[in-house]
Order: sequence, then structure tokens, then C-alpha cells
Amino acid sequence: MSPSVPSSTPSAPAATTPAHAVSPTSAELLDFVRRTAADAELVASLPLDPEGRTWVRLEGPGGSEAWLIGWPPGTGTGWHDHAESVGAFLTAAGTLKENSLAARLPTDGWKTLELSEGVDRERELAAGQGRAFGRNHVHEVLNESTTEHAVSVHAYYPPLPRIRRYSRTGEVLRLESVERPEDWQ
Repeated sequence: MSPSVPSSTPSAPAATTPAHAVSPTSAELLDFVRRTAADAELVASLPLDPEGRTWVRLEGPGGSEAWLIGWPPGTGTGWHDHAESVGAFLTAAGTLKENSLAARLPTDGWKTLELSEGVDRERELAAGQGRAFGRNHVHEVLNESTTEHAVSVHAYYPPLPRIRRYSRTGEVLRLESVERPEDWQ
């Protein structure tokens, strides 16, 4: 990711991870994004661009990576995964749509994969709604509104080692590129 506007790291609600936990779970990340999205002042502080997504990095719990992201009308991520990271995201304002695959994909060593029927999942996530996900979760997130911005909070652990980007034609998923942290920070 590379932000559309320069930004500093705003303060987010205090991150709490149970003392017994070595690293935050996806459920704990979901709790964090829920609490962070409830901070109306923080959500309102995000600069919104009419044409491209904007974001600022936040302090996540237990060494996780977290982001506040603004979505202009008609924008989306394209198909991707977060490699070995577990994560969670929640819509803070507006409505987002998530298309995902209910299938375990091979993690490495493939460029083209034919998907089975029935693997597609679709969720509409209005303000206050979110989800947690496990490693190698392939999805795309979209703001399908033609008039309204959306804002969301995302958290990943471990911090994103890479993002794999895919194209999709019908039932064929093709690995297109691999991004590393230096590509979006």
C-alpha cells in the first residue's frame, strides 16, 4: 500500500492483549478493530480523497499492524491475501462488501488455480460490522456505493510479510504479483 496523502500515526484506543497471549488472535484483533472504529474522533480525522484510498497506520495490539482506511465510492482492493498473517477488519462508516473464497489454497508454488464450484462467499458489512480471518484468506473488499465514502479499520498479526495479488476470470484464479512491506510503507 502507498498512501494517497502523507500521514502521521494517530493514537488509537489502548491496545490490550491478555498477558497469557504470546501474539494476538484473530478474535483479539477483531475486538481491537471494533473498539478503534468506535472512536468517532479518530475516524473523522482520516483525510478522504475523492479518487483514491487513503490510510494511516495505527498502533495495533501485541505488535500487530493496524490501519485506518478511507474508501472513495467505487474503489476496491482487487483479489489478494495477507499470506501468513491472521487478521480482522470492521467498517467504521459507510458500507463495504467482501467477496472471499471458502477454500484452502496452496500457499506457494502455483501461478494458476481452477476453483471448485461453491467456494464464493459474499458479505455486506455496514458500519459496526466486521470479521476476523485466518492465514492465507483470499478476498477482495469493495465500496460499491456511487456516492458515499466508507472507512474501515484493519489489523494483522504478524505484521504483513507480504500481500499476494490475484486476478480472477470465472473459476480461474491467477497469481499476478507479490508485494512486500517496502512496497506500501
